[in-house]
Amino acid sequence: MAKPKMILVGGFLGAGKTTLLWQALQRLRARKIETGLITNDQAPELVDTAWLARGQSPVREVAGSCFCCNFPGLDAAINALLERRTQVILAEPVGSCTDLSATILQPIKRLRRDLDLSPFSVVLDPGRAREALGQQGTSLHPDALYILRLQLAEADIVLLNKIDLLSPGDADSLAAELGQAYPQATVRTMSARSGAGVDEWLADVLNPQAAAGRTIIEVDYDRYAEGEAVLGWLNLTASATAAPADGAAYLASLLHKLDAALQAGGISVGHVKALLTRNGDMWIGNITHERGGVSVRQTAGSPADTGNRLTINVRVGCSPERLSQLVDETMRAMPGTALAVEKCHCLKPGRPNPTHRDKTTA
Repeated sequence: MAKPKMILVGGFLGAGKTTLLWQALQRLRARKIETGLITNDQAPELVDTAWLARGQSPVREVAGSCFCCNFPGLDAAINALLERRTQVILAEPVGSCTDLSATILQPIKRLRRDLDLSPFSVVLDPGRAREALGQQGTSLHPDALYILRLQLAEADIVLLNKIDLLSPGDADSLAAELGQAYPQATVRTMSARSGAGVDEWLADVLNPQAAAGRTIIEVDYDRYAEGEAVLGWLNLTASATAAPADGAAYLASLLHKLDAALQAGGISVGHVKALLTRNGDMWIGNITHERGGVSVRQTAGSPADTGNRLTINVRVGCSPERLSQLVDETMRAMPGTALAVEKCHCLKPGRPNPTHRDKTTA
């Protein structure tokens, strides 16, 4: 590659962005391409950062605000990776962010001539796809649904993920309907978990002739701010007094208890992620939808994963105070292994205030 490539992967909470980045990282490393990652969140203690770091590629975290509201932080993370002679940078913005073409893509094209920017990819799961298309009801706040639709409207590539949950006919039909609703985007189907479709997507975003940030959308920032503010946001790390005998069962039990509490409260789910490490072993668990259930799987850890540690990230439709109470009650209800909270950030996102907002495509 003549210049380092930057691949920005957006999409709503729980869509499968991080799993896609992991798949991409493995494929790029197999090609001997030096790859770095940039994660982003409203607060530190991010599951994604810890999970991606096990790939032994450099990971930089921009925490405390979204990329668009902290462009200097994103710029510094890019520079730190380029100092390591990184050839491809994979970057994942906050899942509740939109207007990224105007606030990130165009400024990068204008200010970072040393980078080759890839088409902007937005990951979407089938349930959210049907909600965006108005095919099924949603528990999302109307302004959160507004954000989801804006994300699709500015995408260069829409990636309909989790097609392993659909029949081939349903996947093709849903992709066709997305193409009709969002004609500015190329629609691809994939399963980030199985890897199906990932190579084809990589070919798209590594193509040096592919245009990035072709569309700038009109955004009502009052609705955008409200769509983010309806979410309670919690990042927590805790240490366990003893190693759970069965890490998968322990993490599944914790997430099922939290899922039941959220359902009982009628609370919409953006996503819940949890990571349990135990002396080099690692389990990751998810709740990605109020109708999606709990998923837990073991994965290879790294030599740095010592001790017994739990990291939880929660994005749900309730106040931070209520969310903090629910998580605390869930942790206290876990039998056997006691959990001691080390760090906890619980908040609602503030109003977006982008560093840059370009009005025309570069």
